[in-house]
Amino acid sequence: SSQNIHFSSFFFFLAERTGSLGCVGWFIVILSGFFTVLLFPITIWFCLKIVQEYERAVIFRLGRIIDKKPKGPGIFFVLPCTDSLVKVDLRTVSFDIPPQEILTKDSVTVSVDGVVYFRVSDPIASVANVSNADFSTRLLAQTTLRNVLGTKNLAELLSDREGIAHSMQSNLDEATDNWGIKVERVEIKDVKLPHQLQRAMAAEAEAAREARAKVIAAEGEMNASRALKEASLVIAESPSALQLRYLQTLNTIAAEKNSTIVFPLPMDVISHFIRK
Repeated sequence: SSQNIHFSSFFFFLAERTGSLGCVGWFIVILSGFFTVLLFPITIWFCLKIVQEYERAVIFRLGRIIDKKPKGPGIFFVLPCTDSLVKVDLRTVSFDIPPQEILTKDSVTVSVDGVVYFRVSDPIASVANVSNADFSTRLLAQTTLRNVLGTKNLAELLSDREGIAHSMQSNLDEATDNWGIKVERVEIKDVKLPHQLQRAMAAEAEAAREARAKVIAAEGEMNASRALKEASLVIAESPSALQLRYLQTLNTIAAEKNSTIVFPLPMDVISHFIRK
């Protein structure tokens, strides 16, 4: 009687887990459970399954998912011959987006590549809703990169990489939500410009720097002329100041070991000869 109670409780457990399988499905499940209990020392090695801490198992019984939540981590039981399981890795996966030739909004062809980080957030959806969630996400990342960068001009592409990456992450996360995929991060790695465009941009930057240098030099000359004008007004107020300036210039020339000797003459003497 105790064995009958054990069988009945075991089959009641199977009925709860199985759901609506039809008459044939019920018969196969009960038969499999009967042989599992009858040959328990042998079938125990086929019933025990183990998944790692970073994995989850989605169990199919006669083609139907038996639980709303995946199994694991740890050890659990399955029925041989009727149950099959699919292991899903929950760790974050990173992959490089191959370089894509993209035509920007201002009709410039650039080559852009990037990197995407994603993980499986819903193991059941990643198995039941898409045939290959990893491969599908990789293909979608390439098309999303083209679509997002096609709406940007070259200046935005070079200066607003963070905004572009955030926009790509939002679009990818929304598109892969039904697949049980969570896109954690998207980064733009490199933007390659054509060589002719690089030379043109370098020439433009060089011309802009030269223009700024000329403006700065002109402003310096203007400030220097103003300072000289103020100095001449100060010297004009005191004739002796001009003589001191002559002596200072002679001292500077003598410090350079120059053989030329300059004798300063008073301005009043020179003006006397000029009047004659």
